[in-house]
Amino acid sequence: MTSASYVMEHGGGLFASAAFLFDGWHRDVALRWNAAGELTHVTPDATRDARFPRARGPVIPGMPNLHSHAFQRAMAGLTETRGNPADSFWSWRTLMYRFADRLTPFHLEAISRHLYIEMLKAGYTSVCEFHYVHHAANGKPYANPAEHAERIIGAAQDAGIGLTLLPVLYQYSGFGEQPPLAHQARFISSPEWILDLLARLRRDHPTHGALCYGAAPHSLRAVSEASLNALVRGLRHDDLDAPLHIHVAEQTKEVDDCIAAHGQRPVQWLFDRQTVDARWCLVHATHLSNAEYAAIAKSGATVGLCPTTEANLGDGFFDAPRYLADGGRWGIGSDSNVGVSVRAELRLLEYGQRLLHRSRNALASVAEPAVADGLYRAAVTGGAAATGREVAGLRVGQRADFCVLDADHPAVMDRTPSQILSGFVFCEHGGEPVRDVYTGGRAVVVDGYHAQQDSAFADYRVALKDLLS
Repeated sequence: MTSASYVMEHGGGLFASAAFLFDGWHRDVALRWNAAGELTHVTPDATRDARFPRARGPVIPGMPNLHSHAFQRAMAGLTETRGNPADSFWSWRTLMYRFADRLTPFHLEAISRHLYIEMLKAGYTSVCEFHYVHHAANGKPYANPAEHAERIIGAAQDAGIGLTLLPVLYQYSGFGEQPPLAHQARFISSPEWILDLLARLRRDHPTHGALCYGAAPHSLRAVSEASLNALVRGLRHDDLDAPLHIHVAEQTKEVDDCIAAHGQRPVQWLFDRQTVDARWCLVHATHLSNAEYAAIAKSGATVGLCPTTEANLGDGFFDAPRYLADGGRWGIGSDSNVGVSVRAELRLLEYGQRLLHRSRNALASVAEPAVADGLYRAAVTGGAAATGREVAGLRVGQRADFCVLDADHPAVMDRTPSQILSGFVFCEHGGEPVRDVYTGGRAVVVDGYHAQQDSAFADYRVALKDLLS
């Protein structure tokens, strides 16, 4: 049997001189995966099997991206001129609504496909798509209610990135069940509509190793208590383990409005009414009380941090040391996709804490003095939980999702294994140090190149020109 036929029939393998496993760096690691793309062997201090190639650099787990609004990638740079002396998230939101008004199915698919290839080249191997542009212009339903959802699924499959699709329930413009704004018409649905959409998607595009589904009540201001209950109840009936994501406590105004409407802070209100557990991802959670930090950590939920977008929107800083002191779980997302960089999200998270607390290596610990190693491990673990998929690093039973770093990149070269992630996260030397990317054991990026990147860029350019015209 030839090596090629062995790989085709039984899966594949790779030998890494250095690899970052769950318990740290190891040398001479043999990775094996089956035909389904699941890791079957992760063996340090191994002897290389001649059937399998040697990785051309250090190997690190692929990073899950736990929060993305794909269409907003095409807005990057369009909202960086002040048109309002009180420019804030809320004025940015108005511009975003106007941009979303123009999207067609072609635009959404072209933007998503190009974006997902960019994510892979940056080291993201999974994405949670927080999808709320459901309908045609002015809220007119498509003949196929899954039109946009299927475009996103197709884009992810073309790119080769793992996808957790999260159809979003959006009903109101503010607390107190305020009527939706005209620009929100394309987002508006009901719990029943979301659950019917998920049933259609599961039928026509069944869950597999690279695809799963969850749901997302957009935020407490955009849903009622009754509709939130109905969505959660219906989702749990259909899929007990499906992930639930929600924007929460992103802005101080949101917190103030929740207190005015309900007499409680958003996270406090949510915990009093829902069983928040490890299946939940609380996106942003920027403005919390001490009791709320502790409650989230105790629940096992994941906090979805998006430092680049949170900085771009002027949200504020999440107090990570306070949260980590209680053992809280977190992951990273690219959110508005104004930037697509694993390195930048982790670096800005750490640098934000340094500015907030006026100390260096703010997120290091006695157990993990190398701050980049701790950041990377925690983001993979928390991100995996938020995806609802088996992507929690280089461990048996997980997907064979990983990156091979360029051993000749200035941020990586000539470093001992214990220095590699520090260089990867904190050294901005030249271009992207990710060389090869594997998802489910399949090489989707080789030497920094994706086989579809040129055609994806051409379609993206057409879409962008149309949207900006």
